[in-house]
Amino acid sequence: MFTLTQLTNFVAVAEELHFGRAAERLRMTQPPLSRQIQLLENGLQVRLFDRTNRTVRLTPAGRAFLGEARRLLKQAEHATLSVRQFSAGEVGTIAIGFTAASAYAQLGRLLETASSALPGVEVVLREMVTRDQLEALSEGSLDLGLVRPPVPDAELDSRTVLREPLLAALPEGHPLARREGPLSLADFDGERLIMYSPIEARYFHDLLISVFRAAGVVPVYAQYLSQVHSILALVGGGWGAALVPEAAAQLRYVGLRFKEVELPEPRPVELNLAWRGSNDNPALHAFLDRL
Repeated sequence: MFTLTQLTNFVAVAEELHFGRAAERLRMTQPPLSRQIQLLENGLQVRLFDRTNRTVRLTPAGRAFLGEARRLLKQAEHATLSVRQFSAGEVGTIAIGFTAASAYAQLGRLLETASSALPGVEVVLREMVTRDQLEALSEGSLDLGLVRPPVPDAELDSRTVLREPLLAALPEGHPLARREGPLSLADFDGERLIMYSPIEARYFHDLLISVFRAAGVVPVYAQYLSQVHSILALVGGGWGAALVPEAAAQLRYVGLRFKEVELPEPRPVELNLAWRGSNDNPALHAFLDRL
């Protein structure tokens, strides 16, 4: 067998065809270099060089071995670089979960950060409701999640990345759509409202219930849906009004208008990043450092 040091020494002598110049190039003295070449030849059980007092020439076996030696050294260099990049989080894979509504505002920014700061990291996306994301983060099948609060698991770390207002989504011909200026919560008392599902969209359901209750407002809930785009489709079809996160205004549906709503808390909608604190994926921590 042979070592990488022996291969490096062999390539230097083969390229210089002079032990003195090769030793100088390797920043060592000639006797240990000659000894390394001898050990390499003994290990391979072939003669790699024809040596005289004046000349050094590669044998046919030496010429054949030179290409292999260069290839092995290149592979070793590549392996060293790869493991260093992996350890630094510069290569690898991150599995990111997101809710449908979070994709309107924050997901694109995360992906832009990943592609520009960590081009060697592959991002795997999984659309999931918050409840399923939290389970996947705890189990380790997800590295990072865009979730709605709260994050009750003590093993999960989180940070708030976005706070946004609620907007009123109204059918184009609705009286409230034609009113000048922002709306108030009282304007929705007795109004038909497309509401969020208490199971699949619990965060938005509970948020609106608490907001309306605090204001003493009782809308008429016409339908319960889980996805913002489905709610907007019903609003556009004239089924009722809705309150949606500001980012949803990027969805251009025919037949509806968005209006500001005056709320006690101007930006009540929160979006969090969550991850398991014990996750040892280097790419995850490199990504978090760059956010």
